[in-house]
Amino acid sequence: MEFEAFLLSLGTSAFIFLVLMFLFTWLSRRPGNVSIYYPNRILKGMDPWEGSSLNRNPFTWIREALTSSELDVVKLSGVDTAVYFVFLSTVLGIFALSGLLILPTLLPLAATDNSIKNTRNATDTTSKGTFSQLDNLSMANISRKSSRLWGFLGAVYWISLVTYFMLWKAYKHVSTLRAQALMSADVIPEQFTILVRDIPSPPNGQTQKEFIDSFFRDIYPETFYRSLVVTENSKVNKIWEGLEGYKKKLARAEAIFAATSNRPTNKTGLLGLVGKQVDSIEYYTELINESVAKLETEQKKVLAEKQQTAAIVFFTDRVTAALAAQSLHSQMVDTWTVTEAPEPRQIIWENLKIKFFSRLIRQYLIYFIVAITILFYMIPIAFVSAITTLANLQKAIPFIKPVVKITFIRTILESYLPQIALIIFLAMLPKFLMFLSKSEGIPSRSHAVRAASGKYFYFSVLNVFIGVTLAGSLFDNLKALQNNPNSIVTVLATSLPKNATFFLTYVALKFFVGYGLELSRIIPLIIFHLKKKYLCKTEAEVKEAWYPGDLSYATRVPGDMLILTITFCYSVIAPLILVFGVIYFGLGWLILRNQALKVYVPSYESYGRMWPHIHTRILAALFLFQMVMFGYLGVKLFVWATLLVPLIVTSLIFGYVCRRKFYSGFEHTALEVACRELKQSPDLEEIFKSFIPHSLSTHKPEDHQFKGAMSRYQDYAAISAA
Repeated sequence: MEFEAFLLSLGTSAFIFLVLMFLFTWLSRRPGNVSIYYPNRILKGMDPWEGSSLNRNPFTWIREALTSSELDVVKLSGVDTAVYFVFLSTVLGIFALSGLLILPTLLPLAATDNSIKNTRNATDTTSKGTFSQLDNLSMANISRKSSRLWGFLGAVYWISLVTYFMLWKAYKHVSTLRAQALMSADVIPEQFTILVRDIPSPPNGQTQKEFIDSFFRDIYPETFYRSLVVTENSKVNKIWEGLEGYKKKLARAEAIFAATSNRPTNKTGLLGLVGKQVDSIEYYTELINESVAKLETEQKKVLAEKQQTAAIVFFTDRVTAALAAQSLHSQMVDTWTVTEAPEPRQIIWENLKIKFFSRLIRQYLIYFIVAITILFYMIPIAFVSAITTLANLQKAIPFIKPVVKITFIRTILESYLPQIALIIFLAMLPKFLMFLSKSEGIPSRSHAVRAASGKYFYFSVLNVFIGVTLAGSLFDNLKALQNNPNSIVTVLATSLPKNATFFLTYVALKFFVGYGLELSRIIPLIIFHLKKKYLCKTEAEVKEAWYPGDLSYATRVPGDMLILTITFCYSVIAPLILVFGVIYFGLGWLILRNQALKVYVPSYESYGRMWPHIHTRILAALFLFQMVMFGYLGVKLFVWATLLVPLIVTSLIFGYVCRRKFYSGFEHTALEVACRELKQSPDLEEIFKSFIPHSLSTHKPEDHQFKGAMSRYQDYAAISAA
């Protein structure tokens, strides 16, 4: 990529971001858009503008994000969101502190050496020999065996020490944050429960429930309350989902009738396109009555005949529940497996019945499938990376040569084509990885998200970072690896400088265009107004159209981790990337702070259990960075590169020490946390009811929060219409 193309890419991305930001400030002040830009506040019963006028300062959102406290984030979006901001601020601190020393030290060292100019060696440049302006500010401009390499070696130590310090500080902070949340004087239902799996068959004369109750009553005679046996609910769930669908269709038909005074009709066949024409209100009313009868019959059958080998067990106090979750209840590892119960809304009920050894087999099988997926997914990514370079594209599609000769089009293609192709490839993967994670037999959504996030991270690093790096000079690298299979670190280190501008542009595209679209919410806004105008007839349909969902940690965290890995690995080779890393995580902290406080609604709360996984992957990225620098200093024939070996060992020891010191507090609830007094005695029956699946519950509380939110939304919509 030429220097002009890089500047055009950067400038265009910055311009797009500014346009999207000003669109946000204009659109977010229109009352008709309030449900898109402030849904979290509406659902919490708050005024979206907190008393400000509609003509407020367009940059007020920046002040609100900067002045918001961690307590504000916890109150509005939960502990998990607050922990995510600890991650962003920690990485921002790592890169900012690293850059304070590295930029004024390494840039002059690189700029005043003339290795590339003197040797005319184009194979060691930061953009395949065409971008000399960046080469002069990178490690590629340092001569082999030069004493200046001591400065780059020292930079690796500095970044590593800063990372150790920031990660230790962050782990302590998140541990305290989690403990404070779990010490809450409010009743948290899952703190009074445990999840029991791998229950043996009951003795003759006892039902499954009687067997479970007697087992735990013998162990905890004074604090055992009752149990909820997990049942096989696939058929009853299908009936319940059908019933809920009929209710929505009936409400829609009644809304159309109220608005037009004409009774709506529909056909009874496939998708309502074929079959007999019937009155919709009468038809769906009849289907509802039939479904209610079927549901009641199936519920009785499920409770009597379809009990599984898992249960939720309830206690009268949370200390006993915490103690039980950490205790060994059986001599055999594959019976009476007890863990902390997840939130009721998190439970993946169909996974609870899966047996211990079946879960192990599934886990290893999924690991194998993920490894195969990474291996074979690397082939199309490497192919796309190789072919979307302009030179290769002209070879593959000769007839575009006249078009590419046009300077403007050539510049645009060089600036964006490879990065956009890579982003499209990555967008296809998350749902598949989430499916695989749930297939392991994981009991909760938050655990499945953590598992999918880990798979996505390693996929991103191995396929995107390493795959793209090696694919830039694919055939040369394959030949080198064929001749010496043990040279992977050296080959990777040699290939890294050649792809610096690709990743600089990729990071810029992510933070300018990606965060610009995140802030402006243009796509959700357009979809909402189209649905509202042409599809939505009821309040429930309007809510479904504007409901924002959560922050999507399964894809967002691995995406951030990829940027973290790229910035780490290039921080010494091409130190300017630290500026891009600071902008990415600083801008991300600011914009996502606004979105967390006003837009996204958490779908679960795990009290920061994602943090140990985030911590481990930051260390994995640091370890990769240290290995790459060991290889690249070796390529530079710097004999003192061996001094990085103790640093690599230190990273492994640091990770081990952190896990031993902190991880137990995330795996289990400490008794000193669980023993705090509550404001009032818990209503154990309500706690029990909160765990009953919707399809088995005869008591369905009204969604008062939603009704209040809809009335507030209608008030703002009325202002807009006026």
